[in-house]
Amino acid sequence: MLDRFKVSLLLQILTLVLLCPNYKASSLGLTVHVEPLESDGGNTVRAHFSAIAPNPCPALSGLCADGEDCLVHPASLPFTGSKPNSGWCVRQWQKTVPSDYNATISLGSNTQFYVAIKAKPIIRENNGKLNQPAYVALPPPLRARVNCLQQFSLSVKDLDTDRVSCRFARAELGECVNCTEHSFIKLDNRKCTLKFTGEAQAGQYFIYLMAEDWITIPKINEVIENKPLSAVPVHLSLTVEEWASSCSDLVNFTTDFTSDLESISEIAVVGPPELFRVGYKSVGSVATMNVGWVRSENNLARLLPICFAVNTKSFQSEPRCVWLYQREMKTLPAGTELTCQETEMTLVLPLKSLSEINPEELQLNSPTCPVSYNTTHLTARIPLSGCGTKTVHAGSDLVYTNTLQSVRPYTMVSRKPSLIFPLACRIPKKVNATGPHYNMDMPTEKEVFGEIGVWIEMHFPGEGSLSRFTRIPRFRTLNMMSRRLRREAESQSERNSTSSTDNSTSTSSTDNSTSTSSTDNSTSTSSTDNSTSTNSTNNSTSTDNSSSTSTSSTGSIGSRINMLDLYVLSNCSISRAEMLVSNCIESATEDFAISHPILEQGCTSSSSTLEIITTQTNSRIYRLDMSTIETQGSTMYIQCTLNLCISTMPSEKCPDLCTRSFNSRSVVSSLYTKSYTVKSSPISLVVTTAAPTTTTIKSPTTTKTIAQTTTTTTTTTTTTTATTTTTTAAVTTASTNTTCSNAPEQASALVAGVILTTMSIFLQNICLY
Repeated sequence: MLDRFKVSLLLQILTLVLLCPNYKASSLGLTVHVEPLESDGGNTVRAHFSAIAPNPCPALSGLCADGEDCLVHPASLPFTGSKPNSGWCVRQWQKTVPSDYNATISLGSNTQFYVAIKAKPIIRENNGKLNQPAYVALPPPLRARVNCLQQFSLSVKDLDTDRVSCRFARAELGECVNCTEHSFIKLDNRKCTLKFTGEAQAGQYFIYLMAEDWITIPKINEVIENKPLSAVPVHLSLTVEEWASSCSDLVNFTTDFTSDLESISEIAVVGPPELFRVGYKSVGSVATMNVGWVRSENNLARLLPICFAVNTKSFQSEPRCVWLYQREMKTLPAGTELTCQETEMTLVLPLKSLSEINPEELQLNSPTCPVSYNTTHLTARIPLSGCGTKTVHAGSDLVYTNTLQSVRPYTMVSRKPSLIFPLACRIPKKVNATGPHYNMDMPTEKEVFGEIGVWIEMHFPGEGSLSRFTRIPRFRTLNMMSRRLRREAESQSERNSTSSTDNSTSTSSTDNSTSTSSTDNSTSTSSTDNSTSTNSTNNSTSTDNSSSTSTSSTGSIGSRINMLDLYVLSNCSISRAEMLVSNCIESATEDFAISHPILEQGCTSSSSTLEIITTQTNSRIYRLDMSTIETQGSTMYIQCTLNLCISTMPSEKCPDLCTRSFNSRSVVSSLYTKSYTVKSSPISLVVTTAAPTTTTIKSPTTTKTIAQTTTTTTTTTTTTTATTTTTTAAVTTASTNTTCSNAPEQASALVAGVILTTMSIFLQNICLY
């Protein structure tokens, strides 16, 4: 008999394999929350499916057939993510199926997967009710790095408080198809924890699990045979990536996120339908987002998990989950009325339904708002802008919530029943659009900043629209990323900031190095072929810009350009608005398939890149030593990410992204635009036009020093300089987020500086309603 069963099972598996040989793609993740239906004794269940599909996001068509008890959840704000690089989206639906169920499910034309549910009805001896299978939260697609040990803990719950364990799905039990176990994935069954050993090649791998619930028994009785009550499927994907950074450079968090290495690219969230995520802000190492869910009449599962993880270009934080528990709501007593009006909601509640409730103990969110009652009814008039009423945005609707509840003194211990009566008024978009008193949101970007345009320009030092700042520049030494600083420290002798072209030399230095021009905060050096003018002070230098000239070193056609100024500009005219440039990268290709950092989280990736100080708060200038650029071809492209910031409090300032004393809370008290990404057109790295000969007259220069004042007269010299032309990029508006610019053909001047820095990431305002 047993052999016949095995043969039958093998035939079923073989049939499945033959019928489904062409899996174009598996899901990147899947969980099924199963609820037995009391109406037929648990022989059928309502299965709530959540599946992560790779992009392009598949349609929901084909999941429900005619006549089936089936419902799809088209999301007004779908759950999506960009990491792993293919991108992904979440599809959710529910369906009434047999308690012992298996099927092959297709999502669109490119995603197909097999599921098996084992939830035959079992009446529990402790309460006489149907057993409830385990719930497993679905995390965003998992990521790890080659040769790096990493652990992933699944979040599990059980309504019956049973013990939940996880095991690998088994093909011979009809639980999966082509479900090979990977030697580099270890599973702690009791804790539902996966451990990646790191011993895998880069690629994408799929993990198939079954989550089981067990009756909890004392350890002393564990020898007694104890079988699982049910089993539900859990599918996960793991993308293993190649990265040069060390395994210790992970993104970790306790109550907030911390990333000292890379900027946040996204906060990936997977949760119940109509979970609203608003106010996402990302500036350098700081990211915030508000999450809210408003309960209304629904037939979703009683337990609703919300899982989230932070992704950077090469890292992922440990996924974390929170759970929403939907309590079973009793039917409202006859005669109960909640009326929603323009400025208030009015509640009328029959007192006969509160026979064991003391009406004197009832109050709203705010105890200052009265609740009146007589012998028959309780009445409460609740303003939409007071009495503790909270406002939540549910897509395009506004939802006003309050709670009528029993409140007793903390010293009182009572066995009498209490009341918790949540109240809500939903104002649809077509209604709230008619009155300004419903506009509860923050002002829009356009209302705050106007029509925003951002763009990039490349110029020779001393050229361009902000040449008055670059001719005799004052430099702000940017801190370096900690990992870059370690690399620089290993080769200190190679960090001498010297640039030589033909017969001229120009040197500028800060910190503790020695050079021809040295100050604490600013440096100015001018060099020509036949003469040199040098200014040196102990603490600061002030130079009359009208009587001095800085010239660019020349180069023959085909020689490599040695210095350029990177302009990151905007057309914002608000005086309090400040530009924050968090990241800039350069690449030899327009698609930035392989890129190298120039700025990371506002910090420089090279000790020879500095920021030029200006009085323009809506623009930034960075002097680039082209000899440190990793692109070795004749052209390159630059892409920058930036924000505009206005502090909402006069006492607050927009955060300095590259400073040791960075306060992550300042991002919450500042108002930002969304992140802008701007790109350049091809930038030539070699001289393409011969330089004509011109004559430059240098006037007497007066140098003022704190200790004393001296006058130095410089003779007139004849200097060969290059004429340059600069093409300014077209302004990029908020709708396009891209820009172009042409580079000049040559440049001069070199500066260097190294300072340590640490950065932090702050995630707050996760509000669950």
